[in-house]
Amino acid sequence: MHADLAGRLIDPDTMRRLTSLADLDPGFVADDFHTPRAVEALRETEVIVSCWGCPPLDEEVLARAPRLRAVIHAAGSVKHHITEACWQRGIDVTSAAWANALPVAEYTVAAVLLANKQILRLREDYRGRRAAHDWQAAYGRAGNYRRTVGVVGASRIGRRVLELLRAHDLELLLHDPYVGAEEAARLGARSAGLDELCAASDVVSVHAPELPETRHLLDRRRLALMPTGATLVNTSRGSLVDQEALTEELVSGRLEAVLDVTVPEVLPPDSPLYDLPNVVLTPHVAGSLGTELHRMAAAAADELARYVDGRPFAHAVTPEEARISA
Repeated sequence: MHADLAGRLIDPDTMRRLTSLADLDPGFVADDFHTPRAVEALRETEVIVSCWGCPPLDEEVLARAPRLRAVIHAAGSVKHHITEACWQRGIDVTSAAWANALPVAEYTVAAVLLANKQILRLREDYRGRRAAHDWQAAYGRAGNYRRTVGVVGASRIGRRVLELLRAHDLELLLHDPYVGAEEAARLGARSAGLDELCAASDVVSVHAPELPETRHLLDRRRLALMPTGATLVNTSRGSLVDQEALTEELVSGRLEAVLDVTVPEVLPPDSPLYDLPNVVLTPHVAGSLGTELHRMAAAAADELARYVDGRPFAHAVTPEEARISA
């Protein structure tokens, strides 16, 4: 993982647990598998605990790690470091994606509820007036009662978002080509085509994986279907949205947006999205941040305990799952 990440990821209690379960040097963090110390460590390594910034485990690296049997990823996607060579070798892989999904869903739900309350417009309006005003009359269409929220993608995060939103008096729509009407109903939503969802939703929240076929899933035409005043929430990947078309919609003021991901990350300094009053822009932090990192490390320790006991991983990642995940 990134050399400076371990100290923030692993709290003292979890580090004590990790070192009690395995022969682990708390002071050694590898962010390059080609350094002399890393090469030496790989010869004896049976399990790698990884996180953001782990270099690819390709054929060359695996050749230096003849005893490697498992990779425990204390974060979400394993696409960046688990290569085809890992699957061919039969290395067991597990991920704390479930733990990282929780704060993403919480961020999303907070964004949805505040968007329906028209918080951005209220904030700007209040700033401009700085005086008494009949807010009830001015914001008669604000609020979350019976508003429609469209969730794009019944991913791990999308399902958690639906679970959390079910506690509110909202109409929930779900678009996922792999989820039928019955399963959508069990999730508390009505299955809908993507065009229908865009046209009917006060808030559209994106939770689909980044795949060639999902690039610009929300293109210019579908963004134009969204009602004036609707909000787009994207905590998935920036490539799923036609950002040029979205920027035009936002600059015009027709739509609002909460964007935790963009193309590129980070946006150029002259991007209008930084300053638009109808945009909340955050630097890809909807996932684990601060103390939430400790949950992922604890999840990794739980999986290491299962490995030591000879039990299968609770959150194993398969090659098929890895290929279609975010």
